[in-house]
Amino acid sequence: MSAETVPDTTFFVTEEEHHDAGGATLLGFWIYLMSDALIFATLFATYGVLSGSFAGGPSPREIFELPLVALNTAILLVSSITYGFAMIAMQEGKLGGTKAWLAITGLLGAAFVGIELYEFSTLIHEGATPQTSAFLSAFFTLVATHGLHVSFGILWLVVMLVQLSQRGLHPENQRRLMCLSMFWHFLDVVWIGVFTFVYLLGVL
Repeated sequence: MSAETVPDTTFFVTEEEHHDAGGATLLGFWIYLMSDALIFATLFATYGVLSGSFAGGPSPREIFELPLVALNTAILLVSSITYGFAMIAMQEGKLGGTKAWLAITGLLGAAFVGIELYEFSTLIHEGATPQTSAFLSAFFTLVATHGLHVSFGILWLVVMLVQLSQRGLHPENQRRLMCLSMFWHFLDVVWIGVFTFVYLLGVL
């Protein structure tokens, strides 16, 4: 058989390997999210058990500033929308739009963390520290764990902005942005649970 009649399968093998790697990455990230969900479920359960243990300290109704927390919740939910716009821009091949929406998402995430740190500092200044009661220990642990996740997400956003500047909308970068999208929306879902279960029910 001549060289002209030998089928060239290199491209097809490469494409198959690419899709397999992408599918494995997404599957692995889904598994990670499920394990993270178990961690938060444990923290929610712990808070549910300890939320009434004030040990003479302040109760949720006495220390929670619901308007501030509602504002912070709105900021995080809007950041989820802006990340959605980034994904739309990515699908349309608009590098500049993708980077711009990611930057806005990161700024909103930073505002969320900043307000949360302000809340923590105010509570500690008023004497409501994690050592005050079991309720406050569970509260700080749950909310701070979520805040650390958001901080990690912001760092991931910064890394992705650098990688997009260097390599553009490369398939690997698109796959990473999809994983980050799942992570960011997951944090939104968890925070809705925190806002409802911890703050809203706490002040009722």
